[in-house]
Amino acid sequence: MPVQKGLTQSAERAARLARLYQHRTQVAQKRFKDRVEQAGQAWPADAKSASLPTWSFWNDWAKYVIDSSQRSVLFLDTLRQRGNNYHEHEEAGRPPLLHFECEMVLDARGFARPVNYALVRIVPPKGVTVDPKKRPYVIIDPRAGHGPGIGGFKDDSQVGVALRAGHPVYFVIFFPDPQPGQTLPDVCTAEQIFVRKVRELHPDSLKPAIVGNCQGGWAAMMLASSDPDDTGPIVINGAPMSYWGGAWNEGEAENPMRYSGGLLGGSWLSSLSADLGNGVFDGAHLVSNFANLNPANALWDKYYNLYAKIDTEPPRFLEFERWWGGFYLMNRKEIDWIVQNLFVGNKLWSGTMGSNGKSFDLREIRSPIVLFASMGDNITPPEQAFNWVADVYGSTDEIKARGQVIIGLLHKDVGHLGIFVSGKVATKEHAQIVEVLESIEALPPGLYGMHIEEVGDGNGKIRYEVSFVEKELEDIVAHFNRFERKDEEPFEAVAEMSEFNQKAYELFVQPLVQAMSNETTAEIGRRLNPMRLEQSIPSDRNPWFAWVGPMAEAVRGARQPAPEGSPFKQAERVASTWISASLDYYRDMRDAASEAMFFQTFGILFPALHPGLRKHTAKAGEEPIAPREQPVVKEALAAIGQGGYAEALARAACLLARKGEPLPLARVELKSQLAREYADLLPPLSAQEWHAIRGRQELICRYEPEHALATLPGLLKSAEDRERFVTLLDRLLADPRVSAIRATPTQEATYERIREALPTPGMRQQPMLAVAARKRARTQTSTSTAKPAKTAKVVKAAAPARAAAKTARGARK
Repeated sequence: MPVQKGLTQSAERAARLARLYQHRTQVAQKRFKDRVEQAGQAWPADAKSASLPTWSFWNDWAKYVIDSSQRSVLFLDTLRQRGNNYHEHEEAGRPPLLHFECEMVLDARGFARPVNYALVRIVPPKGVTVDPKKRPYVIIDPRAGHGPGIGGFKDDSQVGVALRAGHPVYFVIFFPDPQPGQTLPDVCTAEQIFVRKVRELHPDSLKPAIVGNCQGGWAAMMLASSDPDDTGPIVINGAPMSYWGGAWNEGEAENPMRYSGGLLGGSWLSSLSADLGNGVFDGAHLVSNFANLNPANALWDKYYNLYAKIDTEPPRFLEFERWWGGFYLMNRKEIDWIVQNLFVGNKLWSGTMGSNGKSFDLREIRSPIVLFASMGDNITPPEQAFNWVADVYGSTDEIKARGQVIIGLLHKDVGHLGIFVSGKVATKEHAQIVEVLESIEALPPGLYGMHIEEVGDGNGKIRYEVSFVEKELEDIVAHFNRFERKDEEPFEAVAEMSEFNQKAYELFVQPLVQAMSNETTAEIGRRLNPMRLEQSIPSDRNPWFAWVGPMAEAVRGARQPAPEGSPFKQAERVASTWISASLDYYRDMRDAASEAMFFQTFGILFPALHPGLRKHTAKAGEEPIAPREQPVVKEALAAIGQGGYAEALARAACLLARKGEPLPLARVELKSQLAREYADLLPPLSAQEWHAIRGRQELICRYEPEHALATLPGLLKSAEDRERFVTLLDRLLADPRVSAIRATPTQEATYERIREALPTPGMRQQPMLAVAARKRARTQTSTSTAKPAKTAKVVKAAAPARAAAKTARGARK
């Protein structure tokens, strides 16, 4: 019976897979047909007519021939310049392609466990002033085939926006060749030393913000989990934390890269590549994989765009290609660790990977985390960026119970590289992230969606307004995973198969490959890599290109561009669209076939032979637990009567919080400002300690609000604590900045109930003063939209708190 049941399930899955493949092919055909028809509609009317050519026709043709010939020469000259840049960069040792000057701070090649990494300080450009007391930034670029510098590639970049905001910026770079024997855990240890050095250089600032791009996102999370006491907020951009996730859209085949591990037989191929390289893996292989994801762009679009805009496009093309063509190397141990643990094994969230005997438990991270992903990213789709949160925490309540703040920011359409290099993304998303990190610790624990709204000022300038909307983890997971993560189960089979193939390779094939490989054969293989040949052949070192430079100079002096409305230029664009559409059609059909083959093999046949194979995706398939039955909720409710002054403040904050409304960034900044000014009335806790207390109290108020209110007085055991508690509440409500925010009826009623439960000698007068202050603020707000100024009383009240605020800031660091 079990065999019969398994065969029945396999037949049902095969039928669904056939329907899915048919749907994919229909979508691919429709996209190709629509693009071709759209291009045909733009075909010049003169070309469609059967009449004899006129004089105007031949005149346009002559101009187009001259223009296209000149563009061809200038196009070849741009490729020649790219080749020259490639050779110059190679001879210079492939230095980081940062747009900014930098100074060496630490070189990890001299550490006890040497690695090819270094920490540099970005020198602020002329006109930019940096405050050493502001939170420093440490940016970690991806080591995924290219060299470092993408985070500071241009003025409008992550580095640029942080510098313009006055923050010191440090950059983690790496050198082209790895140190012998270095491993990814060794790199993590070196980055821990880098962060501690930054803290030493900025003793009066908050903990440094760690920004990780793509593979650097893994590094940032590994760093923060293994050394949580030294790291501040974490920002990971386009980082595939849950590599098995994908397939959000119903349309064309999505995220084909996640299937490559299974279709290539697992991790053994990367080991073979490294062994052929004499123990060194060539990063050009990774770059080639990225290029193959979009053959239309790699083979045609980027070159036609250069050809069509040859008078303006070369500087941008050369700038990007200088980074794209800088290929770096990895040790065999490094690439094996990445592929086996992250790509195929998907173990980062499970805590099964170790660093010198210590596992990476992402739940140990106590700093706020910002996740930035894009719907247009086919390398790191949103599922891979966000699903790990559900795997690690399981529920929204567990996030709160652990005092964690996680913010998700989703772009609608930018591609993977656009997340890092797009100037528009830098000036919008990255600039707003920098603003958020100023006061992110003031956010209560929970999961938030970050919304950025463009607002015009009437003069043509755009400013951005940021707000946070609290989310439920369960809703987010359901939104992004339309198959309820059932499509991740076949990856379990891939992991098992990969382990078997890896052991077979190491036992039977690796000794022979290593015996045949040496540094000479490895270097020949690297030089003959197609990615390198594409960059190096068109250059002045090639005698066939000797004529291109002088000819290009002559062409620039006699340039005669054809009009944009020329029928022949229109026909050229139509032909280009047809070529691009054909390559896209090939890609879509290839990806659809790869997806079908993957699920046919690992979703149907393999599970039929191994019916008990399920371990890593256990959380995705478990029956949901009732919210009140979760261990974290039970633990919080069991301690409802325990605690002191800090717990009482956190509980009151939860009871008085506005529920179900977006939280503007301005209000978060106000909370942070108030915490500094009223530090003398707040408990001396670090941000992490306060978040942990606030998270537990929020669970209590969420599930037992009446009981939480009734037991609140019991937390304030001394008269001194009660007096301090009530004084803080009344002073906050009397503050015009607070009273300017109109309280809801629920908030007013809750406040009065709290005051009635905590009698003090001045009880009768204090609420009346608070209500009067609120009324005055409302009157001022209704008659004027100007920002309320501080009253003399508030300034006076804030003055004695500054010394205590300094102490509190030291604790938060």
